[in-house]
Amino acid sequence: MLQIALAGKPNCGKSTIYKSLTLANVEIANYPFTTINANKGVAYVRSKCPCRELGIEGCTECVDGNRFVPVELIDVAGLVPDAHLGRGLGNQFLDNLREADAIIQVVDASGSTDAEGNPVDVGTRNPLDDVKFLRYEFAMWMAGIVEKHRAKLVRQAQGKEQVLIDLLGEALGGLRIDALQLKQAVDECGINLARATPEDIEKVCEVLLRISKPTLIAANKADLASDENIAALKELGAIPTIGVGELALKTAASAKILKYLPGDATFTPVEGAKLSAPQIKALTLIAQSMKKFGSTGVQEILNKVVFEEIGMIVVYPVEDENKFCNAKGQVLPDAFLMPAGSTPKDLAFRVHTDIGKGFLYAVDARTKMRIKDTTILKSGDIIKIVSTAK
Repeated sequence: MLQIALAGKPNCGKSTIYKSLTLANVEIANYPFTTINANKGVAYVRSKCPCRELGIEGCTECVDGNRFVPVELIDVAGLVPDAHLGRGLGNQFLDNLREADAIIQVVDASGSTDAEGNPVDVGTRNPLDDVKFLRYEFAMWMAGIVEKHRAKLVRQAQGKEQVLIDLLGEALGGLRIDALQLKQAVDECGINLARATPEDIEKVCEVLLRISKPTLIAANKADLASDENIAALKELGAIPTIGVGELALKTAASAKILKYLPGDATFTPVEGAKLSAPQIKALTLIAQSMKKFGSTGVQEILNKVVFEEIGMIVVYPVEDENKFCNAKGQVLPDAFLMPAGSTPKDLAFRVHTDIGKGFLYAVDARTKMRIKDTTILKSGDIIKIVSTAK
């Protein structure tokens, strides 16, 4: 399953966003290092289900025409300056990030926590400083790993740069980094890896981090932030988020008090639901912030990192291309996240290794036409796989 990490300094709202996306029971408090060990759970990206577009009846897997597809979410321990040297929970934090496919960096846009995550007056801290140090710490940690392997591998490569890149790429496999990504970073920096200085390696790792771990910024606590802070963070591609608001809405929706789907721009009270005066006040403030920013931003940033930064598509495998169902008659029973550029054969292997090995051909259920095994799939495609495997 795709892995998305939530990262940031202590007390920036990571755990609140994590809980709002997973509705998991995690400790949330206003002090540093509430999260000691990484929390892992399942969150869901939102996509339009093809059932309504095609007029397919009997789809029970979507909600109001929206399909929610699972990804793994990791809420890691808070990061503090000099984490790559082992300060705070640094080594544990960075190790939890190594297998992530992408990172959502949660930043306290309100400036109400210092570099260590301690509460300070709103506006005291410049959130742009928090953006810089996370990437620096991770790049420095990565540089330490590269340097650890490089000295030994230089000798094995016997002066051949590409061999060194291949060997080092293999050594970095545990970080979900490959030789192609490493070569791209080395070429972009214009260095010779064998003769690189420690400063060169740091630059390579900064580029390698950008290539291998797409990162989006969640400008959290946006409802408390100044317009200046939000504008500055948006310049860096940040999405304003209100983690507390999203958690409140999803909790209320689960309790059948509100009608709200993650990612909606608005919510409505369920008819007959009894709301207390404090609840009405809180929901009014959330509604005002959602009007300002378009939503709470929480579902938006998860969707953006998966579909735009990583570049995934949603594909629907079926067994009956005429009824769009499986052998049990379930309509559009599965929705798979696949990398852009995937083919029907890739989908076959994703369904099951044996089905991939026995792949014969595929059928586009929309057109009922047989398609080549090299056809590039599009998001929303409904595909029947024909295989020798049962």
